[in-house]
Amino acid sequence: MAAVTPLPSSLFADDEPVLQSQPLIDGVEVPVFGRTDMWSCVATRKPANVSTSAWRAYFAGLEGVWNLRAREVAMVLLNPRHPAVLGTGINRRARPASVSTVCQTMFLLRHLAAWAAQRGLPADLAQWQDDDIRAWIDHRRGEASASRVVSYVSVARLLHQLSPVLTGGGLARDPWPGQSARQVAELPADRAVRTPNIDPQVWHALVKAAWTYVHTFGPDILRARARAIQVEQAAVKTAAGLEDLVDQYLADPNNTIPLHPPRYLAYCEQHQPGGLGSELEVNWSFLGVLMGIRREQRALTTITGYRSHVTRARAKILQAVREGRGRSGGLLDSYALVTRPDGSTGPWHPGLSPRGVREECVTLRGACYVMVAALSMMRDSEIREITRGSIVQYYGAPAVTSMKRKHDPNQPREHWWIIEPVAEAIAVAAAISRHADLVFSSDVGGGVNGESVDTDANFKSGQAVNRFIERINRRSDFTGLTIPEGHVAPHMFRKTMAMLTATEPSAEIALGLQLKHAATRALANRSTQGYTATDTAWAKLLDSAVDDIRFTRLREFYDDYHSGKAIGFGPGAERMTAAFDTVRRTAQARQGDARVEYDILRKTRISIRLGKLNHCMFDENSPTGAKCLENVILPEGHRGPLIDRCQPGRCANSVIGREHLPIWKAEQNSLLALLDQPKIAPCRRTALQHQLDDVKAVIRKAES
Repeated sequence: MAAVTPLPSSLFADDEPVLQSQPLIDGVEVPVFGRTDMWSCVATRKPANVSTSAWRAYFAGLEGVWNLRAREVAMVLLNPRHPAVLGTGINRRARPASVSTVCQTMFLLRHLAAWAAQRGLPADLAQWQDDDIRAWIDHRRGEASASRVVSYVSVARLLHQLSPVLTGGGLARDPWPGQSARQVAELPADRAVRTPNIDPQVWHALVKAAWTYVHTFGPDILRARARAIQVEQAAVKTAAGLEDLVDQYLADPNNTIPLHPPRYLAYCEQHQPGGLGSELEVNWSFLGVLMGIRREQRALTTITGYRSHVTRARAKILQAVREGRGRSGGLLDSYALVTRPDGSTGPWHPGLSPRGVREECVTLRGACYVMVAALSMMRDSEIREITRGSIVQYYGAPAVTSMKRKHDPNQPREHWWIIEPVAEAIAVAAAISRHADLVFSSDVGGGVNGESVDTDANFKSGQAVNRFIERINRRSDFTGLTIPEGHVAPHMFRKTMAMLTATEPSAEIALGLQLKHAATRALANRSTQGYTATDTAWAKLLDSAVDDIRFTRLREFYDDYHSGKAIGFGPGAERMTAAFDTVRRTAQARQGDARVEYDILRKTRISIRLGKLNHCMFDENSPTGAKCLENVILPEGHRGPLIDRCQPGRCANSVIGREHLPIWKAEQNSLLALLDQPKIAPCRRTALQHQLDDVKAVIRKAES
């Protein structure tokens, strides 16, 4: 029902539907222009990460002409090519504004209307002076960030641009002619990505905790969930013959009595000191379910406990508990073992009950989300659009398909390459999702019969991440997991992972593909560079990790040298052998053992960069002989080799190890297959032949 009586519009009829430029979902009601309280846009496809309440344009708080004005603005934004709009001479872009943009515009118009009422300004915008609207912007400037002020300026300017459409007219003039909204808001044209990286200590602990939950705890949670569903569905709506059912249940020595977990008992003791003694330990409602009685029958609870046959049944069960047949939770006999902070080893959970399963499913869903967000570089909107059966092979590697929404009105299905742990996380999330299609849905857990088991009406990604962290830290004494304090938000995962992968060869191109940054230059754009900007908080840690990996591989080379094996091939291998000779002679002079040799090896600081096709012995202090630096102008401040110009078969710094040969032989076979094609252009054939000669030369040297 309309909140206020609608004023007539000069262009739009009250019974005119407001969604005329979008694909609609069959059978869903479309609001009409005359509705003055709210327009629900659920007839258009809503993004999975947007709640239903956020997919509505609200006009509450706008009365009279302001209400009509807001509805007319919303109508134009949703239908920019409406014949009546085009008839006024307004020619906006054909693509309608998103519902989120319309909702945000209505929010800002409510602010403007309230501010104008406080200032005593007339409802007729044609009577406003330029200084009036500028005063509103100055008022908001003191309370909002510069980027936020840009939105206020855009809305104010919209009231002038749409003046021919607005009943009674809009602002007579543009208050800021010749200036962009950014200039008015004094927002500098800074192209740097402002999203911060996640702190390295938080990142490592968070990913470790998420993977532990998915890979180690997940199987237990899924088993407990399956059993909870099975016994709930098998129960019947009668408690007839209760004592006989109890006797039959206790007659089987494999049947145990489900007990409440310690946390529940501590809560009851806090709110009911003294409690009910040992009777409080037993989970009476779930025990009834295990015996085949529906939970709502309350067959063994204290509500029916005054009956003599119930009292006798409970007495038998309590005797069984005293005999040691009680089990915490009651759903599983065993759990995965973990090492706790105090050094002890034990199960990761004290015992899963149906309520505990529901809580753990919510935590497990958060862990799955963290794994996908941290290791796939997908946006939150793209993660939330993942559907069942989305894991595919794409160009020979596992990938996940989802919908790309940002900056792409066509909303295409795209592919993101993933690793096995991410695929496992998606599979686990699908197993606990109760949505027909979506993997990350708002309804998860161990409940049955269609009831909602999540505490939220809608799954909010940021809330899921924060609650996952809170639960991990709250139970760290039992699981052995802990996550340091630090700010974490869904969009920060993508930025952090992009920064971490930026050091790999050709990373900018790969990141442009994985981040889905559309551009015409090398499949990456300026946004990609912003995502890969270095972070001082990570720099020292990354350098240390790289140094450790390099020394580990260098020590393996030294062990091969010590045992008389070939450490590699090429000029770089000869230099490495000479360096090892020096290390060995020095250690022998000191009469040292292997530990002394390793210590001297580390202090020698042999320069080596590990690679897939070869290893590089480039020395920054003596770059002579580096093929990658020949006939090239180095960027200012650059140190090190130019990896993309590497020539492994010709460079004096190159080391080709045994582990590299399979790749070189595969390349040889690939080139031979290409040269067998009859329709290759002569110039292309010549280039391939030169490339094949280089590959053969490398293989020949390595095998000689």
